[in-house]
Amino acid sequence: MCNKLFYVNLFFFFYLSLFHNVYASQTKNFNLQLKAVNLGNWLVIEGWMKPSLFDGIINNDLLDGTHVQFMSLKLEKYLCAEHGGGTIIVANRTKPFHWETFRLWRVNETMFNLRVSNKQFLGLEDKNKLVADIDSPGNKETFEIVRNDYDPNMVRIRASNGLFLQAISESLITTGTVYEESIWEDNDPSIFKMTVLSDTIIKGEYQITNGYGPNKASKIMQEHWNTYITEDDFKFMSENGLNAVRIPVGWWIAKDPTPPRPFVGGSLKTLDSAFTWAQKYGIKVIVDLHAAPASQNGRAHSATRDGYLEWGDSSIPDTVAIIDFLAERYAERPNLIGIQLMNEPQGVDLESLKKYYKAGYEAVRKHTSSAYVIMSNPLDRDSKVLLPFVKAFDKVVIDVHYYNLFSDKFLNMNVKQNIDYIKYQRAYELNSLTTSNGPLIFVGEWSGDWKVQNASKQDFQKFMNVQVEVYSRATFGWAYWAYKCDSKNWNLKWLLDNNYVKL
Repeated sequence: MCNKLFYVNLFFFFYLSLFHNVYASQTKNFNLQLKAVNLGNWLVIEGWMKPSLFDGIINNDLLDGTHVQFMSLKLEKYLCAEHGGGTIIVANRTKPFHWETFRLWRVNETMFNLRVSNKQFLGLEDKNKLVADIDSPGNKETFEIVRNDYDPNMVRIRASNGLFLQAISESLITTGTVYEESIWEDNDPSIFKMTVLSDTIIKGEYQITNGYGPNKASKIMQEHWNTYITEDDFKFMSENGLNAVRIPVGWWIAKDPTPPRPFVGGSLKTLDSAFTWAQKYGIKVIVDLHAAPASQNGRAHSATRDGYLEWGDSSIPDTVAIIDFLAERYAERPNLIGIQLMNEPQGVDLESLKKYYKAGYEAVRKHTSSAYVIMSNPLDRDSKVLLPFVKAFDKVVIDVHYYNLFSDKFLNMNVKQNIDYIKYQRAYELNSLTTSNGPLIFVGEWSGDWKVQNASKQDFQKFMNVQVEVYSRATFGWAYWAYKCDSKNWNLKWLLDNNYVKL
C-alpha cells in the first residue's frame, strides 16, 4: 500500500513539474500575465446589459430581426410563404412554423421589409399578387404595420400601393381598400393577429441605431460613449488589480466618422481616448473585433441585422481591411498588447476561418511585430482545433471562453459541483491546451453568473475565487465579462466594490 501511494505521489509531482516546465517555456517572453476586464456594451451594444438604452425607441418590440407571425382573423389561418419562399403567399396553415414566420427589416418606426425563411422578401407583384421571391428589398417589398390603438397585436398591413393586405381566401392574398380604418371586426379580411416572438428580439448595435433612426441615434450613442466608461473607470481598474482591458469594437469603426447607415460615427474617437486613459494608468489594451462584417455567429453582439450568420469567404477581404486599419492606427501605442481578429465565430467554415486568420495575422504584422495576434477558438469546435494551425505563426494567442451557463449540464449543479467543475474539468482543459512552444492561452471571457439559485455571498465568493485561481494558469491571462452591467453577477466593478472578489 505504501509503495502504491509512493508511485501515485511521484506521478502527481511529475505531472505538475511537466506543466510548470511547459508553462515556463511558453511565458519566458511574456512578462505580463493579464488580469483584464471586458469593456462590453460600450463600443458594441449588447442590449441585455443595459436594456433601458432601447426604451426611447417607438415600437421597440418590432426591431430588426424580430420574428413575427400573422393570423387572418377572418380565416383563422396564418400567412405562409409557400416552400419557405420563392413563390406565392397563402393563408392556409392552422399552426405557425418556419414558413409562417417573417423576420423584420425595419425601415422606420412603422415601415418594414418581411424576410422569409429562405432569406427572400415578401413583395407586391403586378396585379396585386403577393410573392416572396426577391433577394434585395425595395419599395414594393416595404409594408406599413398599422397597429390597433387598443390592442397592438391587432394589425393591418399596408402595401406600397397604399392598399391593405386582405386574406380573401386561403389561396388568394391580395390588396384592397379599407373604407373604415377605425373599425376592427373579426370578419374583416384586412385584419391580422400579429404574434411577436419575444425570445427572438435582437438588441444589438444595428437594432439601437436603426431603431432610433438617423436623427436620434447619433445623440443617443454619443451620450452613451461619453458616460458608460470614463477615465475614472480606468483609474478604478488600476487601483483594483486589473492591468488590461479587452475592448470590443465593430467593423464600422474603420469607416468612422461616416460609417454606413444605420451605424453612427464617433466610436473611433472614443477608442482613441480609451488608449490614452489606459496608458495613463498603466493598463494594456486588447482591441477585439467583436462584430465582423456579415456577422460571424448571428448573435446580437455581432451587430447582425436579423440573426443570420452570413460571414464567409466573400467577407474575408473586408474583414482583413478592418484589422489592417486597426493595426496601422494603434501599432505605435505603447500599451497595445494585442489585436483579436474575431470574437466567437460559430457555424463558420473552419477552412475559411483559417484563411482569414492567416490573412489577418499578416495584416497585423505589416504594422507591428510586438503586438500579440489573438485568434478566437470557434465556439462549435474542440478547444484544440487551432493548435496545429497556429504553429506557423509567432506571438499568437488562442482565446477560449468559459461560462458555467450555456449548456444543460449546468442546470442542476449545486455550489460544490460548479466549483469542482472549475477546479478539475476547466483546469484539465487549460493544461491540455498548454503545450511546449505552442500558443499562449487566454481565457478571454468568463463570468460569476451561474445557474445556482439563492446562493449565499460566501458561495459566490468561492465560485469567483476558484475561477480567478484556475484561469490565472492561462499563459496569457484572463478577462472578466464585463466591467459594467445591469446584472450584478456580470458587473465586475460592483463585485469589487462590494467585496465579492479581490484580484
